[in-house]
Amino acid sequence: MTNSAAKKAIVLLSGGLDSATCLAIASNRGFDCYAISFDYGQRSRSEIQAAIKLVKAAAVIEHKIVRLQLGEIGGSALTDSDIAIPEQESDGIPVTYVPARNTVFLSNALAWAEVVGANAIFIGVNALDYAGYPDCRPEYIAAFQNVINLATKTTSEGGTIRLETPLIDLNKVEIIKTGIRLGVDYSVTVSCYQASSKGEACGRCDSCRFRMQGFIDAGIEDPTRYR
Repeated sequence: MTNSAAKKAIVLLSGGLDSATCLAIASNRGFDCYAISFDYGQRSRSEIQAAIKLVKAAAVIEHKIVRLQLGEIGGSALTDSDIAIPEQESDGIPVTYVPARNTVFLSNALAWAEVVGANAIFIGVNALDYAGYPDCRPEYIAAFQNVINLATKTTSEGGTIRLETPLIDLNKVEIIKTGIRLGVDYSVTVSCYQASSKGEACGRCDSCRFRMQGFIDAGIEDPTRYR
Protein backbone atom coordinates (compact mmCIF):
# COMPACT_ATOMS: atom_id res chain seq x y z
CA MET A 1 0.00 0.00 0.00
CA THR A 2 1.44 3.37 -1.04
CA ASN A 3 1.63 6.51 1.02
CA SER A 4 -0.77 9.09 -0.48
CA ALA A 5 1.60 11.87 0.64
CA ALA A 6 4.62 10.33 -1.12
CA LYS A 7 6.19 11.83 -4.21
CA LYS A 8 4.82 10.08 -7.28
CA ALA A 9 6.22 10.01 -10.79
CA ILE A 10 5.09 8.72 -14.15
CA VAL A 11 8.13 7.32 -15.97
CA LEU A 12 8.05 6.75 -19.72
CA LEU A 13 9.67 3.35 -20.21
CA SER A 14 10.43 2.17 -23.73
CA GLY A 15 12.61 -0.75 -22.67
CA GLY A 16 15.76 0.95 -23.97
CA LEU A 17 18.95 2.03 -22.24
CA ASP A 18 17.97 5.65 -21.69
CA SER A 19 14.50 5.02 -20.29
CA ALA A 20 15.83 2.27 -18.00
CA THR A 21 18.35 4.75 -16.61
CA CYS A 22 15.62 7.36 -16.22
CA LEU A 23 13.50 4.92 -14.19
CA ALA A 24 16.45 4.20 -11.91
CA ILE A 25 17.06 7.92 -11.40
CA ALA A 26 13.42 8.61 -10.52
CA SER A 27 13.41 5.76 -8.03
CA ASN A 28 16.71 6.91 -6.53
CA ARG A 29 15.26 10.39 -6.04
CA GLY A 30 12.59 8.92 -3.80
CA PHE A 31 9.61 8.84 -6.14
CA ASP A 32 6.98 6.13 -6.12
CA CYS A 33 7.22 5.18 -9.79
CA TYR A 34 4.42 4.39 -12.22
CA ALA A 35 5.85 3.15 -15.51
CA ILE A 36 4.12 3.70 -18.84
CA SER A 37 5.12 1.99 -22.08
CA PHE A 38 3.63 2.33 -25.56
CA ASP A 39 2.81 -0.35 -28.07
CA TYR A 40 2.47 2.00 -31.03
CA GLY A 41 3.14 -0.26 -33.99
CA GLN A 42 6.92 -0.05 -33.75
CA ARG A 43 9.11 -2.56 -35.59
CA SER A 44 11.01 -3.54 -32.48
CA ARG A 45 8.27 -5.38 -30.60
CA SER A 46 10.80 -6.94 -28.23
CA GLU A 47 11.31 -3.60 -26.51
CA ILE A 48 7.90 -4.05 -24.82
CA GLN A 49 9.11 -7.33 -23.32
CA ALA A 50 12.27 -5.54 -22.21
CA ALA A 51 10.16 -2.93 -20.43
CA ILE A 52 8.25 -5.68 -18.64
CA LYS A 53 11.52 -7.25 -17.47
CA LEU A 54 12.81 -3.89 -16.22
CA VAL A 55 9.63 -3.29 -14.25
CA LYS A 56 9.87 -6.69 -12.58
CA ALA A 57 13.37 -5.83 -11.37
CA ALA A 58 12.46 -2.33 -10.13
CA ALA A 59 10.29 -0.90 -7.37
CA VAL A 60 7.40 0.09 -9.65
CA ILE A 61 3.91 0.62 -8.25
CA GLU A 62 2.12 -0.04 -11.54
CA HIS A 63 3.02 -0.57 -15.18
CA LYS A 64 0.68 0.40 -18.02
CA ILE A 65 1.19 -0.63 -21.64
CA VAL A 66 -0.86 1.76 -23.76
CA ARG A 67 -1.74 0.65 -27.28
CA LEU A 68 -1.71 3.35 -29.93
CA GLN A 69 -2.12 3.19 -33.70
CA LEU A 70 0.78 5.37 -34.87
CA GLY A 71 1.64 2.66 -37.36
CA GLU A 72 -1.54 3.49 -39.25
CA ILE A 73 -0.32 7.07 -39.64
CA GLY A 74 3.11 5.97 -40.84
CA GLY A 75 5.75 8.47 -41.90
CA SER A 76 8.60 6.81 -40.00
CA ALA A 77 10.99 3.94 -40.59
CA LEU A 78 10.09 2.74 -37.09
CA THR A 79 6.42 2.20 -37.98
CA ASP A 80 6.45 1.63 -41.75
CA SER A 81 8.18 -1.50 -43.06
CA ASP A 82 8.40 0.06 -46.52
CA ILE A 83 10.89 2.64 -45.20
CA ALA A 84 14.34 1.19 -44.62
CA ILE A 85 16.10 1.65 -41.30
CA PRO A 86 19.23 3.72 -42.08
CA GLU A 87 22.55 2.10 -41.25
CA GLN A 88 24.72 5.12 -42.01
CA GLU A 89 24.72 8.62 -40.52
CA SER A 90 22.68 11.21 -42.39
CA ASP A 91 22.09 14.95 -42.19
CA GLY A 92 18.88 16.54 -40.94
CA ILE A 93 15.99 14.85 -39.18
CA PRO A 94 16.36 11.08 -39.67
CA VAL A 95 13.64 8.84 -41.12
CA THR A 96 13.48 7.13 -37.71
CA TYR A 97 11.72 10.22 -36.35
CA VAL A 98 8.12 9.28 -35.52
CA PRO A 99 5.84 12.27 -36.18
CA ALA A 100 4.80 13.93 -32.90
CA ARG A 101 5.65 10.79 -30.91
CA ASN A 102 6.85 12.47 -27.72
CA THR A 103 3.85 14.81 -27.76
CA VAL A 104 1.49 11.85 -28.02
CA PHE A 105 3.37 9.89 -25.35
CA LEU A 106 3.63 12.80 -22.93
CA SER A 107 -0.06 13.62 -23.32
CA ASN A 108 -0.95 10.08 -22.24
CA ALA A 109 1.54 10.23 -19.39
CA LEU A 110 0.10 13.57 -18.28
CA ALA A 111 -3.41 12.14 -18.19
CA TRP A 112 -2.26 9.28 -15.97
CA ALA A 113 -0.31 11.70 -13.78
CA GLU A 114 -3.54 13.52 -13.00
CA VAL A 115 -5.33 10.27 -12.19
CA VAL A 116 -2.71 8.98 -9.72
CA GLY A 117 -1.78 12.41 -8.35
CA ALA A 118 1.79 12.34 -9.65
CA ASN A 119 4.12 15.25 -8.94
CA ALA A 120 6.41 14.57 -11.89
CA ILE A 121 6.75 12.96 -15.30
CA PHE A 122 10.17 11.52 -16.21
CA ILE A 123 11.21 11.11 -19.84
CA GLY A 124 14.66 10.03 -21.03
CA VAL A 125 15.10 12.47 -23.90
CA ASN A 126 18.66 13.40 -24.77
CA ALA A 127 19.67 16.50 -26.74
CA LEU A 128 23.27 15.44 -27.37
CA ASP A 129 23.03 12.00 -28.95
CA TYR A 130 19.68 12.60 -30.62
CA ALA A 131 19.99 16.19 -31.80
CA GLY A 132 18.15 15.28 -35.01
CA TYR A 133 14.84 14.81 -33.20
CA PRO A 134 12.98 18.10 -32.68
CA ASP A 135 10.95 16.72 -29.75
CA CYS A 136 14.10 16.02 -27.72
CA ARG A 137 15.23 19.63 -27.56
CA PRO A 138 15.17 21.67 -24.32
CA GLU A 139 12.91 24.20 -26.07
CA TYR A 140 10.34 21.48 -26.68
CA ILE A 141 10.47 20.31 -23.07
CA ALA A 142 9.95 23.89 -21.87
CA ALA A 143 7.00 24.27 -24.23
CA PHE A 144 5.37 21.06 -22.98
CA GLN A 145 5.89 22.19 -19.40
CA ASN A 146 3.83 25.25 -20.33
CA VAL A 147 1.12 22.94 -21.66
CA ILE A 148 1.10 21.10 -18.33
CA ASN A 149 0.87 24.38 -16.42
CA LEU A 150 -2.07 25.58 -18.51
CA ALA A 151 -4.06 22.50 -19.37
CA THR A 152 -4.60 20.40 -16.25
CA LYS A 153 -7.02 20.32 -13.36
CA THR A 154 -4.06 19.73 -11.03
CA THR A 155 -2.27 22.96 -11.94
CA SER A 156 -5.50 24.95 -12.16
CA GLU A 157 -6.13 24.09 -8.52
CA GLY A 158 -2.65 25.15 -7.37
CA GLY A 159 -0.81 21.86 -7.75
CA THR A 160 2.32 21.15 -9.79
CA ILE A 161 3.42 18.48 -12.23
CA ARG A 162 7.06 18.83 -13.21
CA LEU A 163 8.42 17.44 -16.47
CA GLU A 164 11.78 15.90 -15.55
CA THR A 165 14.51 15.21 -18.13
CA PRO A 166 17.54 14.03 -16.13
CA LEU A 167 19.42 12.76 -19.21
CA ILE A 168 18.94 15.72 -21.49
CA ASP A 169 22.46 17.15 -21.12
CA LEU A 170 24.33 13.88 -20.58
CA ASN A 171 26.36 12.03 -23.18
CA LYS A 172 26.01 8.27 -23.59
CA VAL A 173 29.02 7.52 -21.40
CA GLU A 174 27.58 9.58 -18.54
CA ILE A 175 24.20 7.90 -18.95
CA ILE A 176 25.69 4.41 -18.86
CA LYS A 177 27.88 5.16 -15.85
CA THR A 178 24.89 6.64 -14.01
CA GLY A 179 22.84 3.53 -14.71
CA ILE A 180 25.62 1.18 -13.63
CA ARG A 181 25.97 3.12 -10.37
CA LEU A 182 22.23 2.75 -9.79
CA GLY A 183 22.21 -0.96 -10.56
CA VAL A 184 20.55 -0.99 -13.99
CA ASP A 185 20.84 -4.33 -15.78
CA TYR A 186 21.49 -3.18 -19.34
CA SER A 187 21.54 -6.76 -20.62
CA VAL A 188 17.73 -6.84 -20.63
CA THR A 189 17.30 -3.49 -22.40
CA VAL A 190 16.57 -3.20 -26.13
CA SER A 191 17.66 -0.07 -27.98
CA CYS A 192 17.92 -1.38 -31.55
CA TYR A 193 15.49 0.06 -34.11
CA GLN A 194 15.19 -3.35 -35.78
CA ALA A 195 15.80 -5.81 -32.96
CA SER A 196 14.79 -9.43 -33.47
CA SER A 197 11.81 -10.98 -31.70
CA LYS A 198 14.31 -12.22 -29.10
CA GLY A 199 15.65 -8.70 -28.52
CA GLU A 200 18.88 -9.25 -30.43
CA ALA A 201 20.35 -6.02 -31.82
CA CYS A 202 21.48 -5.42 -35.40
CA GLY A 203 24.60 -3.50 -34.39
CA ARG A 204 24.27 -1.21 -37.43
CA CYS A 205 21.43 1.29 -36.91
CA ASP A 206 21.94 4.73 -35.33
CA SER A 207 20.68 3.61 -31.95
CA CYS A 208 22.99 0.58 -31.90
CA ARG A 209 26.00 2.66 -32.91
CA PHE A 210 25.39 5.25 -30.17
CA ARG A 211 24.92 2.51 -27.59
CA MET A 212 27.91 0.45 -28.72
CA GLN A 213 30.24 3.45 -28.73
CA GLY A 214 28.96 4.51 -25.32
CA PHE A 215 30.03 1.24 -23.70
CA ILE A 216 33.41 1.38 -25.48
CA ASP A 217 34.07 4.96 -24.33
CA ALA A 218 32.88 4.15 -20.80
CA GLY A 219 35.30 1.21 -20.61
CA ILE A 220 32.44 -1.07 -19.64
CA GLU A 221 31.74 -4.46 -21.22
CA ASP A 222 28.80 -4.22 -23.60
CA PRO A 223 26.07 -6.63 -22.41
CA THR A 224 23.98 -6.12 -25.56
CA ARG A 225 22.94 -9.29 -27.38
CA TYR A 226 23.78 -8.89 -31.07
CA ARG A 227 22.54 -11.16 -33.81
